[in-house]
Amino acid sequence: MGRRPVTVRLARWSAEHPWRAIALWVVFVAVCFVGGTAAGLNEATDADQAIGEFGQAELIVDSGGFHQPATENVLITARSGALDPAAAKAAAQDATDRLRQVDGVASVGTPLPSRDGGALLVPITMAGDPETAGDRVQPLRDTTARVQEAHPQLRVEQVGGPSIDKALDDTLGKDFKRAELLSLPVTLAILIIAFGALIAAGVPVLLALSSVAAAMGLSTLASHLVPATDTTASVILLIGMAVGVDYSLFYVRREREERAKGRSGLDAVEIAAETSGHAVVVSGTAVIISMGGLLLAQDAIFSSLAVGSILVVAVAVIGSLTVLPALLAKLGRWVDRPRVPLLWRLTAPRTGRHGQPAAPRFWPAVLRPALRAPVATLLVSVALLLALAAPALGMKLKFPGAEDVPRTTAAMQAYDRLTAAYPSNGTNHTVAVRAPADQADRVRAALTGLAGRTATDPLFAPAEGDGPEIRVSADRRVSVLDVATPYASRSAEASRSLHELRDDLVPAALGGIPGVEYAVGGGVAASEDYADHIWAKLPVVAAFVLALTFLVMAWTFRSVVVALTSILLNLLSAGAAYGLLVLVFQGEWAEGLLGFTSMDAIVTWLPLFLFVVLFGLSMDYHVFVVSRIREAVDRGMPNREAVAHGITSSAGVVTSAAVVMVGVFSIFATLSMIDFKQLGIGLAAAILLDATIIRAVVLPSLMTLLGDANWWAPRFLRRRPTVPPAEPPPAPAPELVGAR
Repeated sequence: MGRRPVTVRLARWSAEHPWRAIALWVVFVAVCFVGGTAAGLNEATDADQAIGEFGQAELIVDSGGFHQPATENVLITARSGALDPAAAKAAAQDATDRLRQVDGVASVGTPLPSRDGGALLVPITMAGDPETAGDRVQPLRDTTARVQEAHPQLRVEQVGGPSIDKALDDTLGKDFKRAELLSLPVTLAILIIAFGALIAAGVPVLLALSSVAAAMGLSTLASHLVPATDTTASVILLIGMAVGVDYSLFYVRREREERAKGRSGLDAVEIAAETSGHAVVVSGTAVIISMGGLLLAQDAIFSSLAVGSILVVAVAVIGSLTVLPALLAKLGRWVDRPRVPLLWRLTAPRTGRHGQPAAPRFWPAVLRPALRAPVATLLVSVALLLALAAPALGMKLKFPGAEDVPRTTAAMQAYDRLTAAYPSNGTNHTVAVRAPADQADRVRAALTGLAGRTATDPLFAPAEGDGPEIRVSADRRVSVLDVATPYASRSAEASRSLHELRDDLVPAALGGIPGVEYAVGGGVAASEDYADHIWAKLPVVAAFVLALTFLVMAWTFRSVVVALTSILLNLLSAGAAYGLLVLVFQGEWAEGLLGFTSMDAIVTWLPLFLFVVLFGLSMDYHVFVVSRIREAVDRGMPNREAVAHGITSSAGVVTSAAVVMVGVFSIFATLSMIDFKQLGIGLAAAILLDATIIRAVVLPSLMTLLGDANWWAPRFLRRRPTVPPAEPPPAPAPELVGAR
């Protein structure tokens, strides 16, 4: 007998020494988590995240060393009709007097009337670190509320960056708390339905949570090599729960099947390791390759997401090969306790002829068209998926703007009134200039002239008060001018104003100054530059992921055809998910259903992130299903019956895993922010399509049609069967015999 696979040897040792394996896992998780906490998090800086001309503008501004304190405003407007100037002035004076007494207020400026006289604005400069201003703004909001009580005939409200940040943090905090409270019970409930036993349902969740804890610590350590961003922890949790539950679900389900055939506990664990354990390693490798493709985007955000995802997947794979066999060996038949009576009867492993798992009648019925009429089934299903993918050709990418933030908070309602009365407080372009210090006067004159030209252009909003504010650094090398536009950041007019600055006005104003360096940044620039960056990097990342996944699948299954069809099916699944995303979010028909306002675009970072996540997670199911088919083929079963056996025997676990993912991802669709709604819908829809139409219709019809050609490979890649015919070939389900 040849050397046993490493998955089997690891599982055997863990099953024979369960307490040692469990103790080593606990120590590993604890050391990773504590070590990461002790090392501290190294966060990405603006320089790490600089993309395009927007990033260049940010770096120029940062090099000026400007002190930019946090600012707030008290906005005074009429509740109805025209504003009473005397009443407004009295309220402004009251607000000024009160706010000057508040700890954390550095200064209160002179009240500024709007151009149409319909509003009065009291500017406030906060003391302290501007990064923490949102945490310290509540005393100012409380003071403004007291001013409102003293002047009930007016509308007195506070608005500014810190107060909006505070309101959004409160809203998002409630959203995430609700999501966290829902995700674990939803996962447990689905697993209880899948297993019919509480302990069996708890084991996958335990592995997933411990994998996430270890990966959190490791990612903190890794941040000293690849700086982390504030989204890294969320993605580790998302990916970790998904793959951790999937891998242990595959493993536990196979171990229970083998015990149901009469195997001993140790033999059942070994067979699960040799089959499902091998599939876990392959699918984990595929996910790691997919997430590794993000490193090619040369983007600090995607690099940090890649590192976090790779770590949590690697830890989940290690856990499924080591501590999971130990837990199953130690629990033995207790893994099926305590049983939920009705559910247990429905989900308990059953054996059919020759000791093979008996499939429910539902799946043979679903498979019948694919096995009896593979050509027609394949053409119809692929045509439907291509039709669903077609809208993706019209995908537009944009960053969400202030207009996409939910208007359920008073701060955002006040923001709308502020930008209506004072347009220059809304969307701004930042003209950043760096030049020799002896050219500072020429730069100032050029920027003043630029501000004058934009003041008469309807694409721009003139500066409020005494004219344009030009900030100059202490060394006189850096100058900054903010140019406002009265249009929303995602509007076509805002985009035209950006390009007019970049292509015409700014070069004309500054081009003749010796040694000058300039860039136009701001929110509109960030959106457009990042979209260009994504479109440029998506083909590179996709090519890398497709090429390496092809090689892994070809080597694993020793079949070029299986590798190629795997790639094509996953591309079809991802394309359909993209199309559905465009259908839902670039139109308005689903706004009331999902509680959002269409931004007529997809969030800029989503297509690239979705591609790698979906490609990786889809491989979980694909590897597991094709592995079961290959097992049957290696045991001598004809191709058509092997396809039927592989699909039906894996359908339950694939469905359970998909339902867990769809349930958890759908929770994201209930969050307030459009980013998370699109992420949740995109992931949930893609997993649902992949586990149903792709795996139950397209895959079996394609593999039935190809027949023995499924397993074609060049001579150097061919292998002898890895699963010995130690038992009679499993008989096909009676319902499928007629499909021959």
